[in-house]
Amino acid sequence: MAEQQHYEFSAVEAKEILAERERGWEGFTQFLTWGIVITAVVLIGLLVFVA
Repeated sequence: MAEQQHYEFSAVEAKEILAERERGWEGFTQFLTWGIVITAVVLIGLLVFVA
């Protein structure tokens, strides 16, 4: 039979979870901001050079 695996879990505090989620949210908002800026620059470039 397969051997049983034993896992050791460490205590995770709410502060650590909150800090991780805040970092994730900051990364997401920064990515979204740069995505919007790049899209606007491309659209303005199309307006200037194509139209």
